[in-house]
Amino acid sequence: MNKPDVKLNPRPKMRYEITMTVEGAPGGFESVKGRVDYHVSNPDSVPLTPFTGATVEPQEYTPIEFERVDDTTYRAYVYADRFLDEDYFGRGTCHWSLVAVSANLLHGKAKFSPAIVVDDVFKQGQSRRWFANQSYRDSPLSGPDIGTEKRSDYKKPDDTFSVTLKATGRRP
Repeated sequence: MNKPDVKLNPRPKMRYEITMTVEGAPGGFESVKGRVDYHVSNPDSVPLTPFTGATVEPQEYTPIEFERVDDTTYRAYVYADRFLDEDYFGRGTCHWSLVAVSANLLHGKAKFSPAIVVDDVFKQGQSRRWFANQSYRDSPLSGPDIGTEKRSDYKKPDDTFSVTLKATGRRP
C-alpha cells in the first residue's frame, strides 16, 4: 500500500488548549516539547496490505511546542481536525481522528512522556501521571518514562512528582 498524500484541513475548527502543570519536580527541564498523534478511524476506507492481508490505518503525528507560562505551567494548542477527511484510496472517505497528545520533558538523558488520550481531550478532562524523583536525578538512558497513574505504585511515593495535562476548548 502506498502512503497517501495526506492533506491538511484548510479550515480546522476543533481547537483545544492543552495546559501542562508540573508539581514537585526536583528541578527544571532543558526542553519541553510534544506531539499529537492521529490515525484514520474507519479501516474500511483503507485497502488490505498485499502480503499480510491486514488493514493498516494510516497514521500521522505533528510536533507541538509547549509555551512556558511560568516555572511549572506550559501551554500548547492542538486541532483535532488537523487533517482533511478525503478519499485517499478510492474506497470511501478516510476519517482522521486525534489519538493522543503527549509531552516530552527532557532533563539530561531522561525523557518524561505523559499523555492525554482523545476521550479526555474531547471531554475537556485531564490526565495526571506520577514519576520518580530518582529518575530525574539519575537521568537514565532507557526509553521514555510514561509514569504511572497512581503515586502509590512507587516504593517511595513521597519521592515523586506529577505532570498533569488538561484539555480545554470546544468542538464545533
